[in-house]
Amino acid sequence: MTLTEPWQIRRVDYRSPTDSAALVQLLNMYALDPMGGGEPLADGVKAGLCHDLADMPNAVSFIAWRGVTPVGLINCFIAYSTFKAKPLLNVHDIAVDPKHRGKGIAHALLAAAQTEAIQRGCCKITLEVLSGNTRATATYEHFGFASYQLDPAAGHAVLMQKWL
Repeated sequence: MTLTEPWQIRRVDYRSPTDSAALVQLLNMYALDPMGGGEPLADGVKAGLCHDLADMPNAVSFIAWRGVTPVGLINCFIAYSTFKAKPLLNVHDIAVDPKHRGKGIAHALLAAAQTEAIQRGCCKITLEVLSGNTRATATYEHFGFASYQLDPAAGHAVLMQKWL
């Protein structure tokens, strides 16, 4: 899928004030959405996020721009597959401004992440999605993602968490 308008996907420079402001703006937009939890990012998160990400060599983000307007974001982290003894890329956040959805931006962001994964020698890309987020699920399936399972008799993997 190609973008239907003149968008540009660029890797985020976490130390750039412009990129940092855009990343925080888009992530906060996502956090405010029901699919992101419906709560704004805390002020401390907004202030320190990009500084922290800049110090993490396993972090990589891309922003979709329409001119000087940021319209989409993907945050990823390199992890490790013990079964393949190779790195993997996990998509931690992906968000597109609601006014710009349906134009191929999510697909282009995923393509940028995939290119990064290939360049880093990753064996796979992982992500999580809420079961009720059918639009995102359809996008991910169209891009080639599928539910994770090792043996169909054992069922699909389930993401769990424990807050600390």
